[in-house]
Amino acid sequence: MLTPTTLSALLQFRAERNWQQFHNFKSQAISLSLEVAELLEHVQWAKDNEVEAAIKTPDGKVKNEVADEIADITIYLSMLVHDLNLDLDAAVQRKLAINRERYPVEKAQGKSTKYDKL
Repeated sequence: MLTPTTLSALLQFRAERNWQQFHNFKSQAISLSLEVAELLEHVQWAKDNEVEAAIKTPDGKVKNEVADEIADITIYLSMLVHDLNLDLDAAVQRKLAINRERYPVEKAQGKSTKYDKL
């Protein structure tokens, strides 16, 4: 996730503008979803090989735009994790354990099938 220094700078940026009043769970979850949708706009109509080629162009324009969207996603997710006082690492470890049970290697390897259909 973010370093403590970057998170502190992000929270300071928000506090200086008094924006935390707007950052309840609902608004942050919606904003996070909207930022992910903006990321998807870069690939909405593109074929897979076009996406890879666009991201790897020498000028880096598309890659920088994608990086900006990923930064926006990370910002909203980081504020949400902070505001909910979540231990993100612990949450990921818990979910990974659940997914290990749902997707055992012997059933899921090389497949994109959802766990309830394996």
